[in-house]
Amino acid sequence: MDPAAEKKRVCVTGAGGFIASWLVKLLLSKGYVVHGTVRDQSDPKNAHLKELHPAATENLQLFKVDLLDYESVASSITGCEGVFHVASSVFLARVPNPEAKVIEPAVTGTLNVLKACSQAKVKRVVVVSSIAAVAVSPDAKDKILDEDAWSDAEYCRKIETWYCLSKTLAEREAMNYGEKHRLDVVTVCPSYVIGPLLQPTLNASSMVLINMLNGTHNSMENILYYFVDVRDVADALYLVYEKPEASGRYICGPCEVKLSDLIHVLRSLYPNYKYPEKFTEAKSFTLHSEKLEKLGWRYRTLKESLIDSIEFYRNAGLIDNA
Repeated sequence: MDPAAEKKRVCVTGAGGFIASWLVKLLLSKGYVVHGTVRDQSDPKNAHLKELHPAATENLQLFKVDLLDYESVASSITGCEGVFHVASSVFLARVPNPEAKVIEPAVTGTLNVLKACSQAKVKRVVVVSSIAAVAVSPDAKDKILDEDAWSDAEYCRKIETWYCLSKTLAEREAMNYGEKHRLDVVTVCPSYVIGPLLQPTLNASSMVLINMLNGTHNSMENILYYFVDVRDVADALYLVYEKPEASGRYICGPCEVKLSDLIHVLRSLYPNYKYPEKFTEAKSFTLHSEKLEKLGWRYRTLKESLIDSIEFYRNAGLIDNA
């Protein structure tokens, strides 16, 4: 194998997911050899990975990994100079035994990845967190939130937002581990991620937009939404990996829109869907993504992302061609 390719070897956890699939595609296009972790290489939902890029046949290696099994995690990271920890379970409905189903896999899985990175002497780890780790606290409304803002873990427990709690605890553990063990850890916190899908299964953040189109909600709170295109998230992850000066956390939620304005835009583009009709006013937090932009990150307009998303949904049969 080419020695230069050996130097550019990275691992992407949860490679078959929404964000990770686009990241794998991007890394392959940049000449990286990618170790992609999946729960099962033979699962049809991972078949798309080998079709992402012409280089995938040679430069994408899939590893069967259970994030709670340290040895399997370590085997996928051995030989890599960088790791993107993207894998995460998203539960929007109520979950029986959330500590075992949501919290432990997120926290223990993240720590297993970081320990394996230390053992493999990885140069930098990029952890995908979420604005769920930034904005869920009793006093977040009406506030401008930047990278210093954290969700309140006890408040998350109180209101039983287990996904938010899992992302908050996992990101804090990642930051603390990095400081304690001198591991270079950078985290990125995306907002609602939309855009075309590469994977065959529908992800949770895409459902937020689909539910606005298919009449799931007649009445909704008129709060600020923050969207980001999945292709721009992949670019952000690549950027914070490549830029030596990148450090700490990065909020990744550039497209701010009030729900009523979003519905107005959607209705003007696609007038025949069944949109929410009633809006109740509510307080919203404000997010800033300037730190990421100062690093050189650029992003698509909300209109472009909305059109690309909806055209994909229509062509894939996920929504009717109204």
